[in-house]
Amino acid sequence: MMKPEKLDLVSEWDKTFPKSKSVNHKKVTFVNRYGITLAADMYTPKNEQKKFPALAVCGPFGAVKEQCSGLYAQTMAERGYLTIAFDPSFTGESGGLPRYMASPDINTEDFMAAVDFLSVQDNVDTDKIGIIGICGWGGMALNTAALDTRIKATVVSTMYDMTRVNANGYFDAENSEEARYEKKKILNAQRTEDYKAGLYTRAGGCMPLPTPDDAPFFVKDYSEYYKGRAYHARSLNSNDGWNVIGCESFMNQPILKYSCEIRSAVLVMHGEKAHSFYFGKDAFNDMVRNSKYAANKEFLAIPGAVHTDLYDNLAVIPFDKMDEFFKKNLD
Repeated sequence: MMKPEKLDLVSEWDKTFPKSKSVNHKKVTFVNRYGITLAADMYTPKNEQKKFPALAVCGPFGAVKEQCSGLYAQTMAERGYLTIAFDPSFTGESGGLPRYMASPDINTEDFMAAVDFLSVQDNVDTDKIGIIGICGWGGMALNTAALDTRIKATVVSTMYDMTRVNANGYFDAENSEEARYEKKKILNAQRTEDYKAGLYTRAGGCMPLPTPDDAPFFVKDYSEYYKGRAYHARSLNSNDGWNVIGCESFMNQPILKYSCEIRSAVLVMHGEKAHSFYFGKDAFNDMVRNSKYAANKEFLAIPGAVHTDLYDNLAVIPFDKMDEFFKKNLD
């Protein structure tokens, strides 16, 4: 039975962005096929329209719905969409034990469960459902679009391929059998220690501020967002991070094998100066190469933008383009 767990949901506005006066907001819950209850913020335009196009939004990886995904969801609701921003399984206000784990399978299912939820709302036009995935959830969004035929359009923003970065390291610097074997040895030794202790060791979130002068720019960039302007008490990246073994299975489970079979429309957008640019560009190229469905796929490189500019920089995030894309492809 898909019986929701009763979650302890915060009632006050605790987002990292101001509340809009032009949309209605409420908390909702829904259940995925693993029986995990997910918590979401629903944003609905304040007008008398009977049926809205709808969007499910998630990401970044290790963030919560009160951060970036909520900003995207509220902004798109201001443009006429019914939207939900949800916390993935095992994180934020969502259910699932043990806490602070990630799974390519379960997290793809989280997106599909969000589509389940939207599909049965009386005020949603079920022929006009799209998804938005940010950072690591960009890869999950592509994976979901390859699987869920109810999705008519997908936006992928400042994407990470979490299977690639876990298996190969940043910039593919650890892309060898030996490097992967050494990482596996460390993770499996940690599993033994965790089992002995009866609890999971946390990996640590972003670096505290101020970051060291010699830290890479993207490390500083993350800290300024998660530890600074968008700190949130429930965010993994703002605090103690994932469990050390929380993302272990990503090393052995590439998620985008059939992206070239996505028939629905996809917009991949990435900051040109982002350290993660290669994830988005390569994923797009793999998606359209030898594909019969390349005509409705778009790649947008945003000049001068870095990775976290697409988290909360309203002067950079191309909401006009996103709106145009969804209007065209949800009609």
